[in-house]
Amino acid sequence: MSYVEDLEEIVATVTAPEAQETDSAARFPRASVDALRGAGLLALSVPTEQGGSGLGLAEVADLVRRLGTVCSSTAMVVTMHYSATAALAATGRSDVLAEIGAGKHLTTLAFSEVGSRSHFWAPLSSATADGGDVVLDARKSWVTSAHEADSYVWSSRPLEGDGPMSLWLVRNGIAGLSVPGGFDGLGLRGNDSCPVTADGVRVGRSDLLGSDGAGLDVALAAVLPWFLLLNASASVGLMQSVTQATAAHLVGTRLQHLDQSLAQQASSRTKLATMQIQTDRTRTLVEDAIAAVGAGRADAQLLVLEVKAAADESAALVADLAMTAGGGAAFRKELSIERRFRDSRAARVMAPTTDALLDFVGRALCGLPLLDA
Repeated sequence: MSYVEDLEEIVATVTAPEAQETDSAARFPRASVDALRGAGLLALSVPTEQGGSGLGLAEVADLVRRLGTVCSSTAMVVTMHYSATAALAATGRSDVLAEIGAGKHLTTLAFSEVGSRSHFWAPLSSATADGGDVVLDARKSWVTSAHEADSYVWSSRPLEGDGPMSLWLVRNGIAGLSVPGGFDGLGLRGNDSCPVTADGVRVGRSDLLGSDGAGLDVALAAVLPWFLLLNASASVGLMQSVTQATAAHLVGTRLQHLDQSLAQQASSRTKLATMQIQTDRTRTLVEDAIAAVGAGRADAQLLVLEVKAAADESAALVADLAMTAGGGAAFRKELSIERRFRDSRAARVMAPTTDALLDFVGRALCGLPLLDA
């Protein structure tokens, strides 16, 4: 079976059935993640020599989009896993890639911090040499899969080198690492996004990912394109799902005094049409950005910077329209529109935020560096 056939079976039999409980109980979608791991679907981008499928960004984005049609929390967990995997691949961590390829490893990013918030490019956490070890101290503000991940791709200020950031492989469960509390948020309620604190965490110098001080280069060149494109793909999946659910509601709900369905009301059809146009427009932009990256086109960087900002705003708009088109019924949990409305709010404030991305796009258009020196 191809990855699509495996994925469709898991989506239909595991992810969709547990999506409502994942949301209502703010529960990590463990059954879905375990099924994806067991089917090799968390290793699509891992090279075949490390046990993966050796596929690329287009296939992983398709996987995330399909997950996003039924459960945004699961899609976000997978998005962060593949974004961190991109860092591991870029820095040659074949040992961890082999663990992912064997279905034994879930990873994630640990970038955002209490002191610098969504400005992931400005870590405040420290790395200090102590003999042959390195001691990490940090207050990470939000880490997806915080309790569940086997490892974190962890940012800090450099150990000794120049540059704003270094990256480390930090394994979950190591002494000095704590993940207090759980996540009880408005949307993406099952993504286990929690603060993580490092208090004298000891890692080896061999756990440095890439060169000391060069972590921001890895983050911008290797991690950011995957994160932005996969995040946007998850939003496209959400938009497709909520548009389909709205259409089904309009067709299946009648105004008995008029002997007409809601679909026969022009105002309802107009909202639905706008939702579909926004969904198709955004999916086309995301697919073109992925194609631009694959082909090494000159406009690839600009499109990558655009996609998350565009998808975040479109998802929020489509979910708004679904709530008004569905009327009072959309506020009830059994339609799932209400859940998708809440999920659609999260991406805009997820680093890099929509405001930050719009600034990046403006800087790129003006020939300015993305970040001030």
